[in-house]
Amino acid sequence: MSVPGYIIRLAHRPELPAVHEIERRARAALARRAEAFGKGSDAASDARPLEELTIANDDGRLWVAAHDSEIVGFALLSELGLFAHLEELEVLPAHGRQGLGAELLEAACSWAGSRGFSAVTHAGFHDLEWNLPFYLQRGFVEVPPSELPPELLEIVRRDRRQRLGSDPRVLLQRDV
Repeated sequence: MSVPGYIIRLAHRPELPAVHEIERRARAALARRAEAFGKGSDAASDARPLEELTIANDDGRLWVAAHDSEIVGFALLSELGLFAHLEELEVLPAHGRQGLGAELLEAACSWAGSRGFSAVTHAGFHDLEWNLPFYLQRGFVEVPPSELPPELLEIVRRDRRQRLGSDPRVLLQRDV
């Protein structure tokens, strides 16, 4: 399925500042939501450094959704042993609810399968009413904490260090 008027593809270096800005805006929105519910969060801390996006781009692990010449969303993967981990999936609200997130997710999962990874994992937000259903409807399942391999335990620890752990995160996995 493709979304008319949009293209899902690997990112190009000149687009990395736009990806960085989308991430910054998404983190700010998450922090506002946490504050509205009386939860402190450093989720609005700076978006990942452009150097990290450059490395992911050069490795072919960063996809964008483009509308004309505007970047309106992205998916970023990292490699964790046998797993490809979906670090982030974002679509600008003005372009949301059209299937772009699903298309970005499918591009990332397809890449992971073609590279021999056994699964794609993601740390989803338990308290965002739309977050878990989105992934569960697309073949992800919750991984109980007792079954997390060391690579995914490190993701949980990292999120806690970044204080994203103030909102419960659920580790999800989809075999590819």
